[in-house]
Amino acid sequence: MTKTTEVEIFGQRYTIKGDSDEDYIRRVAAYVDEQMQNLAQGMKTATPTKVAVLAAINIAHQLLQTEQRRQQGEEDVERRALSLMESIEEHLQPARKR
Repeated sequence: MTKTTEVEIFGQRYTIKGDSDEDYIRRVAAYVDEQMQNLAQGMKTATPTKVAVLAAINIAHQLLQTEQRRQQGEEDVERRALSLMESIEEHLQPARKR
């Protein structure tokens, strides 16, 4: 079921249509607005388009960093699991030889 949610981002009103929960859409919009507001504070000439593009780049950067940390975490878990399995096998081998 498609829902309509009104949000404000960087002083502009937008109508978002989709299946997502209204609270979630508002949180996403608030996050984008916060990113844009923070960027605009540090800029002398800040057109909305320029701020939006820089905010999108920052958000994409955050996403890619999070994905990289998640992937590295998965690799660490796999490495630890393999190490534990090898250690267990080493401890079981002398018992098998008896």
